[in-house]
Amino acid sequence: MTGGAADRLAGPEEEVADEALMSRYRDGDAGAFDVLYERHRGPLFRYVLRHVGTRALAEEIFQEVWINLINARARYEVSAKFTTYLFHVAHNRIIDHVRRRPPLRLVSLDDNEDEEGMVHAVPAPSSSQPEVEAESRQLGRNLLTALGQLPADQRDAFLLHEEGGLTLEEIAQMTGVGRETVKSRLRYALAKLREGMSHDYQRA
Repeated sequence: MTGGAADRLAGPEEEVADEALMSRYRDGDAGAFDVLYERHRGPLFRYVLRHVGTRALAEEIFQEVWINLINARARYEVSAKFTTYLFHVAHNRIIDHVRRRPPLRLVSLDDNEDEEGMVHAVPAPSSSQPEVEAESRQLGRNLLTALGQLPADQRDAFLLHEEGGLTLEEIAQMTGVGRETVKSRLRYALAKLREGMSHDYQRA
């Protein structure tokens, strides 16, 4: 992405709504796209990666989502939050790919991803001591394992809520189910994640 173009929207423009930026991009402002990309690349990549489990496939789908958005820009109309629109595209691309792929195997934090890798399952450790770093990485592995064991609809609801920042209503609209169904999926997902993490902690 071109840093100069993005800089034109920095400062006072930094808080411009996503929907307004996408409309600007539709109308020919390439810098608006740069800002959208910088805002959403991290959560979007994590959402895709934690669904498909392999970095190569996640990168492929991640690029496809942005290419889809670029190709559809001329038809863009504000009918929902931009994040709902963006994650809906990602959701559909994941479904297309997962149907043709083996079962999910979530990637491990042992891959030593840096900040550009955008894999942040747990907060950074408060100390650089080896035992603290090891504990943090183990917690990350446990979380990824627990996510991988969730039913697909619960994992999707959890990631759309946590990574996409979508509301229950937005997730319901995207996935074609009722709000209460989404609420139930989130509740069960959180309960299973807590249970899985608790069991791992007790075994440690």
